[in-house]
Amino acid sequence: NKGIIFSVFDEGDGFDFTNLPDPTAPENIENQNKTKAVIYCRVSSTKQTLKGDGLNSQKARCEEYANYKGYEVVQYFKDDMTGALFQRPGMQSMLSFLNKNSKETHVVIIDDISRLARDIETHLQLRSAISGAGGKLESPTLEFGEDPDSIFVENLLASVSQHQRQKNAEQTRNRMRARLLNGYWVFHAPVGYKYEKSNGGGKVLVRDEPAASILEEAFKLFASGVLQTKAEFKRYLDNQPGFPIHNATGKVLRQRIHEILTRVLYTGHLEVPNWNVSYRKANHEPLVSLEDFERIQKRLKTNAHAPARKDISKDFPLRGFVTCADCGQTMTACWSKGKSKHYPYYLCYTKGCPSRTKSIPRKKLEDAFSELVRKITPSKSLVNLAWDTLKIAWKDEEQKDKERTLTQNKQLNALDNQVSQLIDRIVETTNPTVAKAFEDKISNLEKEKALLSEKMEKNKKSRRGFEDIFEHCLDFFSNPHKLWASERLEDKRTVLKLMFLDKLSYDRNEGFRTPEISLPFNILRRNIMPKKEMVPRRGLEPPRPFDHQHLKLARLPIPPSGQAVGILLEAEIDNNKNIFLSVDKIL
Repeated sequence: NKGIIFSVFDEGDGFDFTNLPDPTAPENIENQNKTKAVIYCRVSSTKQTLKGDGLNSQKARCEEYANYKGYEVVQYFKDDMTGALFQRPGMQSMLSFLNKNSKETHVVIIDDISRLARDIETHLQLRSAISGAGGKLESPTLEFGEDPDSIFVENLLASVSQHQRQKNAEQTRNRMRARLLNGYWVFHAPVGYKYEKSNGGGKVLVRDEPAASILEEAFKLFASGVLQTKAEFKRYLDNQPGFPIHNATGKVLRQRIHEILTRVLYTGHLEVPNWNVSYRKANHEPLVSLEDFERIQKRLKTNAHAPARKDISKDFPLRGFVTCADCGQTMTACWSKGKSKHYPYYLCYTKGCPSRTKSIPRKKLEDAFSELVRKITPSKSLVNLAWDTLKIAWKDEEQKDKERTLTQNKQLNALDNQVSQLIDRIVETTNPTVAKAFEDKISNLEKEKALLSEKMEKNKKSRRGFEDIFEHCLDFFSNPHKLWASERLEDKRTVLKLMFLDKLSYDRNEGFRTPEISLPFNILRRNIMPKKEMVPRRGLEPPRPFDHQHLKLARLPIPPSGQAVGILLEAEIDNNKNIFLSVDKIL
């Protein structure tokens, strides 16, 4: 008998009749001809990308629209810059993608017409570029068409977007200008400052340490002449580990040095001529006084000093300051390699000089210099004499402070009257050229007022005592070798500048020739009194770019018999209460 044989095998769990798939669901509908789409999103700034969620919101709306239309999204492009520009990285990437895949039509989805562009000309250029690359523009909020009515509506909306952008820019500019008029800086914070939120709202400039302190000290050094050129100012900043340098070279750029030295913002004032904001006091702490700033500007214009050597280091503090006695040229210095170590030498390298390449051990030359400094150091009795003279001058200056304050108040009132008169003339005139001239004059008067107000404010502050100011000064005169023994190169160079008028001539066999000593040490050195000779009235060296006010001559009491008869000194005091001595004659 024939029969049917069945074989049964276990094929798994089998079909789940309780969880049937939906045949109408989009993922279960076979569609090989889905339209491909790309999404373009844009925000106006990087800040909106970091702190906002605009890009993700736009992307979500565009993806929802693509699903509704049954589009397959194949790429996503974004930008974080103004819509007024045609050249945007994300937009250019999208156009490049469309051009590479031009054989197949792609729908370009944007959330809103303003995301494409905020300028009518840019909108038309992008519209044409997208169409030329085979793209079709669509949006959840607007139906793009090619009929006259659709094109009219599209261009009208593009014009509205442009107007909104221009209006936003105008409102932003007006708010920023209002802040400037109130004395608040609104642009990028310069080096030495940073922005912090204020209690009253908004942001204000505050000191950014340690850069602020470094710049503050550098301004003082440049104004006083310790740093004589922009090159030295730059080198000072380069050698400060805490000063921010944002470039690959690790050095401060020369252009940045000029910007720092000429930027009025560091004085606690601001001025933005392009925005019609005149010179005015700002609401941030200054890093340099107006008085020092004016000195700096004068020095930048005169440019009287030659650049300092770049190769001066603490290894050879006398390099560039010692000349060869045979040829008169400046000596150089170097490390010479011996059998087991390197040795420091000074030497002359001038062609034709008898001492060419004949090295002088560093210890020998610098020991000779130390001895020279000790010989020039004045006696203690003369330092005490100078102390008494300065005290007399100080008392006279205190009396003159009151008279100076009255004079400054009158000057300030006169400046206010001049400004008021010029403002009245501006209102009356109809000539733009004349009005501009008056405005420039008012700006200059405002600067004079600010400088005068700063001087008056300094006078109001409690001044330091006589001993506090002059103790360190006379301490240096009584013992300059102490400063020379310092490890800091700046201290050693200060000794050279304050003690000598010119470079020192050195002979390999005889040592230092007679130096030309600065006037204070000529007055105070211990061997001047027995000579009783006339000393030319030449002022302090090195020169200081200060506007001095002369005090009356102070004649010292006649000493006992056998000593010098007396010294007639003239004391000078600047606006920072720094007193300088100059000799009229020795009696």
